[in-house]
Amino acid sequence: MNYHIQASSIVKQDATLHIKQSNIDFGTTSKTAETLPNPAELFLGSFASCVLKNVERFSTMMKFTYTKAIIEVNATRLENPPRMENILYNLTIYSNDKKLNKELLKKNIEKFGTIYNTVKLSCTISGTISTIENV
Repeated sequence: MNYHIQASSIVKQDATLHIKQSNIDFGTTSKTAETLPNPAELFLGSFASCVLKNVERFSTMMKFTYTKAIIEVNATRLENPPRMENILYNLTIYSNDKKLNKELLKKNIEKFGTIYNTVKLSCTISGTISTIENV
């Protein structure tokens, strides 16, 4: 597979990612540092997107149902050279399905996630999966 995205910016203004039919604004100036995602946050967003896409993918393959999944991602950035050092995620899946095997799901996410595998080549990743029963 090959991927293509485009991004644009205007001097002294912020930037936009153009991906398929979506436009995602992101910050490149100090005036929007508190309101728009920065490149590091977009990077972590890509990681989170990969995990959630694989939850959806493996729910079909592993034959479990869920109503919602939420992931929280935290990262440590080092300064010299600037890079991500540690990524910690907590994935919560809302499900009453007894067929949901959290250990196997985690193993599959770690083995088959494209972004996950790319990121783990450059930094440490650790995470947990928990479930909450639907009421």
